[in-house]
Amino acid sequence: MAELQTKKTKASVEAFLKKIPNDEVREDCVKIAEIMEKATKSKPRMWGPAIIGFGDYVYRYPNGREMDWMQVAFSPRKQAITLYICSEFAEFDDLLAQLGKHSRSKACIYIKRLSDINVPTLKKMVTASVASLKKRS
Repeated sequence: MAELQTKKTKASVEAFLKKIPNDEVREDCVKIAEIMEKATKSKPRMWGPAIIGFGDYVYRYPNGREMDWMQVAFSPRKQAITLYICSEFAEFDDLLAQLGKHSRSKACIYIKRLSDINVPTLKKMVTASVASLKKRS
């Protein structure tokens, strides 16, 4: 099996954020980091070259395999800011419907900018996601 590329590194989160060329995206990422840090009570860490993750938990696959993973995370990608938030909590669908302009895949939520979404709803989603993961640990 190939080695997982998304793992904690010692790279500087601050330096990574400072390199974001778009001022609005950089400012949005700083605000998202504050939301995630408050919810997890954990300092940000780089996971791979471009994901900022918060908190730790052990992800268990149905086959019993385990890996270290972040509780919540985000990444400023070229097309959108990618949010990595667990969707396995009761209020997820209701909160997602209240979030505002976004798109999503099975595991990620994509936003262009914070001004497109309801930030209090994002805070609720992040907090509920973290609480749900803590219950599983």
